[in-house]
Amino acid sequence: MNPLICPRCGDFTDRPAVDAAAPAGAVVCCARCGHRAPFRRLPLLCVTGPSGTGKSTVARLLLERLSAEFVVLEQDLLWTGGLRDSGTEHSLFRTTWLRTAAMIHQNGRPVVLCGTVVPPELEDLPERALFSDIRYLALTCAPDVLAARLRNRPAWREWDEPRIAEMLDYARWVGETAHEMDPPVDLLDTTRVPVERTAGEVARWVVRAAAGGGA
Repeated sequence: MNPLICPRCGDFTDRPAVDAAAPAGAVVCCARCGHRAPFRRLPLLCVTGPSGTGKSTVARLLLERLSAEFVVLEQDLLWTGGLRDSGTEHSLFRTTWLRTAAMIHQNGRPVVLCGTVVPPELEDLPERALFSDIRYLALTCAPDVLAARLRNRPAWREWDEPRIAEMLDYARWVGETAHEMDPPVDLLDTTRVPVERTAGEVARWVVRAAAGGGA
């Protein structure tokens, strides 16, 4: 099942070679023995955005709406231990999620990954080859509302004023550059929208994006 391990010779690679144009469907090619293993190359759907825009709340509601056809996962589940690498791109954390999602895809259902991420953090990783497409929807929020939401979080989450200011800068950057990213990031404003309505909009985006549609 692991697309990084050849089922014939057992060789492991951290740079998977995928032939997406094979007549019978995508295959992973072993560089050591040449074995070509059939592989389900599905789209990955990323529901992203700054902290405080509603990703985790929406993710819970997406389970009710999408679980028959998709696997909905919360990205922060793996934000722990050795996966908290020091680089700004958090490449070990991102790589682990791509490998996990690719293996889940072998069960035939696309993954909806909920958590803060932007295209530059995924698109250049070797594991990107394991997906037919990665689509991004960023939840956004007005700065004053976003700051209030972060201040109201439990103390253990440690949202002090400098950290809140940093997240507001990040939110501004996402909003200003989303259309310039490769691929472009779709935006959905959650400022004064009931969470049930937001979840419905996100669910519809997931279905369209999985089918190759846009926002």
